[in-house]
Amino acid sequence: MNDNVLISIFIFLMAVCLVVPLASRFRLGSVLGYLVAGILIGPFGIGFIHDATHVTSFAEFGVIMMLFLIGLELDPTKLWKMRQAIVGLGGLQVLLTSLAFMGLGLMLHFSWQLSLAAGMALSMSSTAIVLQMLQEKGLLQTSGGQSAFAVLLFQDIAVIPILIIMPLLASDHIAALSSTPVHGYAALPSWVHALSILVIISLVILTGKYLSRHLFRFIAKSHLREVFTATSLALLVGITLLMNAVGVSPALGAFIAGLVLANSEYKHTLETDIQPFKGLFLGLFFVSIGMGMNFSLFAVHPTSLVLAVLGLMMLKLGILIILGRGFGLGSSQNALLAFSLAEGGEFAFVLFQYATGLHVMGSEQAEFLTLTVALSMALTPFLMIFNDKVILPRFISRLPRRKFDQVAEPNAPIVIAGYGRFGQIIGRFARAQGIETTLLETDPDQIELLRRFGNKVYFGDASNLELLLSAGVANAKIFVVAVDDADKALEIVRLAHQKFPQIKIFARARNRRSAGDLIRAGADYVRRETFDSSLVMAEEVMVALGYDAKKMHYKAKQFRTHDEALLKKSFEYMDREEELVNIAKQAGEELQKLLTSDLHVK
Repeated sequence: MNDNVLISIFIFLMAVCLVVPLASRFRLGSVLGYLVAGILIGPFGIGFIHDATHVTSFAEFGVIMMLFLIGLELDPTKLWKMRQAIVGLGGLQVLLTSLAFMGLGLMLHFSWQLSLAAGMALSMSSTAIVLQMLQEKGLLQTSGGQSAFAVLLFQDIAVIPILIIMPLLASDHIAALSSTPVHGYAALPSWVHALSILVIISLVILTGKYLSRHLFRFIAKSHLREVFTATSLALLVGITLLMNAVGVSPALGAFIAGLVLANSEYKHTLETDIQPFKGLFLGLFFVSIGMGMNFSLFAVHPTSLVLAVLGLMMLKLGILIILGRGFGLGSSQNALLAFSLAEGGEFAFVLFQYATGLHVMGSEQAEFLTLTVALSMALTPFLMIFNDKVILPRFISRLPRRKFDQVAEPNAPIVIAGYGRFGQIIGRFARAQGIETTLLETDPDQIELLRRFGNKVYFGDASNLELLLSAGVANAKIFVVAVDDADKALEIVRLAHQKFPQIKIFARARNRRSAGDLIRAGADYVRRETFDSSLVMAEEVMVALGYDAKKMHYKAKQFRTHDEALLKKSFEYMDREEELVNIAKQAGEELQKLLTSDLHVK
């Protein structure tokens, strides 16, 4: 390895270390960070590297590992539960989008092979960007988020048949271009070639299913982690080479290798071993894509590029909105599905390169489409912000607001706002003593579930004064604020303290600062949500170490008393950090002296 290669690798890695954390900090996603890093160091940026061909092989191996892990993560049980959304919604999205772009390509007088290849590639969306954004916003478990996940999952699976179809599109074109005789698999008719591939894939899956378990059990007995990792990589590369030998994409081979091991008891160990390699090499792949983005096309085709990006996103938006409505998604969730998946995806880069190598697509056409997809991915975070700030509020304002439920008998001594994990314990304990409670909750699904178990739960936002009056807070003795949103809890406590000063307010706090805010807002009693369970476990840990159980129980009580006293004392210093730190240090020393006295005496 010469110095030039080492310098190039060093520049690659430094660019990633500097740019990707910045992209993640601004919630733009790591994929965009890699692309930007590649653009900066490439020939159209600062120009540190003009030729990255000596790193390309490492970068392509990242794609192979990504497909291997996708195959490894395909749990048959999960796929079966989501079969309607995956096959129905996901399948229709890929099919309709591919046909729509193919039709558009034919209208622009491109060949049907090129139009179909481009349409299939453009039907993909960015798994890396979308899943990261949905997780960060807490939207992955919503109906729109689950639908988006199902579509992305089908797209990942659809890459495999697309990789099989691509050579069939190329076969006639290559035969016409080539004047040299062909041999082996290349000489077979297309249908025979495709059938032989399916047979070999089936044999690989069956062989791997019955032999891989014994192989990994034998390797695991050596208790050498590095040997297990080497075996995992060897199996991945071996199946990939086998697929490549019969004329199939190495990416397809990697996916098959993942499927072979999907049900293995060594699955999670394999994932852990390969994940770091996959992340590094895949990052290099996206950096190399960024370097290859030909921004000089802006000077040549500025209008065409803008129209292509807008056309890509608008067409996919329209198809997704129609499909979401057909599958029963509400307006807001349908908008979430459409806006999150309107961009192109990272698999499009792989498919463009593959199509170029097969001569289905010209290099200039691939460069144009690559830049189009990359720009659409770069716009995705801003598109999601537009959905959150503009589209979603309009949908919500047009929806008929559900009125809060009228409480049938508003005379319970206890009213509980928020009946999740925290509030349920209080409610169950009170009912076990024969004490009636009025329960207020804002989650319709949670309400229906609790009512099936015989609970009297009412829909309503406890920050609404009219609801509190209807629920009988004015005549209740205790008002428990157990909502999990700290800001909402603070708003409810302030309202209740102002309008019903005679009632005792018990509030759930997320942390020490939240507890201080709630006390200042008028709560009479505050309990931090994890404090008690943590203290009980601390007590049990000490007993497990061999200390006396009764003595540890007494020490836990001392700790509770001391900590609650410190909490009350610190309320007045919450906005004065230096004084708060000094108080905490002093209290820590006092607590240590208190708890270590006669600790070892049994």
